[in-house]
Amino acid sequence: MKALKILFVLLLIAAAIGGGYSYKSIYMGNTSFEEDEKVVLIYSGDDYSEVVNTLREKVLKDVSSFDWVADLKSYPELVKPGRYAIPKGASNNDIVNKLRLGEQDPVMVTFNNVRTEEELAGKVSDDLETDSLIFLEVLKDRQLMQKMGFKKETYPAMFIPNSYEMYWTTKPESFVERMKKEYDRFWNDERMRKASAIKFTPEEVVTLASIVQAETSQNDEAAKIAGVYLNRIRKGIPLQADPTLIFALGDFSIKRVLNKHKEISSPYNTYKFAGLPPGPINYPMPNYVDAVLNADNHDYYYFCAKPDFSGYHNFSKSYSQHLIYAREYQRELNKRRIYQ
Repeated sequence: MKALKILFVLLLIAAAIGGGYSYKSIYMGNTSFEEDEKVVLIYSGDDYSEVVNTLREKVLKDVSSFDWVADLKSYPELVKPGRYAIPKGASNNDIVNKLRLGEQDPVMVTFNNVRTEEELAGKVSDDLETDSLIFLEVLKDRQLMQKMGFKKETYPAMFIPNSYEMYWTTKPESFVERMKKEYDRFWNDERMRKASAIKFTPEEVVTLASIVQAETSQNDEAAKIAGVYLNRIRKGIPLQADPTLIFALGDFSIKRVLNKHKEISSPYNTYKFAGLPPGPINYPMPNYVDAVLNADNHDYYYFCAKPDFSGYHNFSKSYSQHLIYAREYQRELNKRRIYQ
């Protein structure tokens, strides 16, 4: 009888120890880092062993206890790709639940100062799983453009530079669809009314905004420059916008537009053709779009960069005055040895 009592006590002790281990393995903190959180990236196609290797390197203090809990919850068969922020002190139970349910933490996808679709693909892919070449293929997909309601020349108008919250696993097609929703949201009743007032479509507004953005980095004179171009359009005067020539030539290293550049045969040559070019020459920021919609009402038809290279411009009502400013600027270009 005494032996049975001893055995019973030993079993109770073993159960208590086992229960304590189980509780600790499931609910006690099991992170090895000192920061507030660690971000873990699980790529599409990763299996459980690859996930464990990543967690061993970045997150876990004790891998064997995590393995036990993961197996208990069937996580090895339920691996989901994504970006997961693991908080300091998280338990195996917390980590496994987050990963097996695919509870991703979003990223901010930001793009601005973009001139080409290659640059757009590069900037967006920096924040998402898919690489830039695949993104570029999708951006060049004509059928997808048409589905969104655009053609190749006007397609850039749909992508409004900003910061957008998305999941890291967002696919290129889903990104494009999200941009269409953001475009529709951006063009609210007020902006549509202002576009109609100047007899422009949203795509035409963005096209002019792209030229204004290429002309000035000074936000406080953007509406004034927009007003110059609107005045020229109303009078049937060619825009004669140097940035459209640079776009047509495809050489963004050009710092000084020469007469030979003005001879290029392209619908984007605004020296040869009056009115707007076929589409945007970059992806203008929203403030430049609003600068066109709220363009200054004035009598200026010309502007030229100031020779102090401040980024600001001199404005003229007459061509003769414009020539005076243009010669001053050209002299400064020569002085600085900027010949092309």
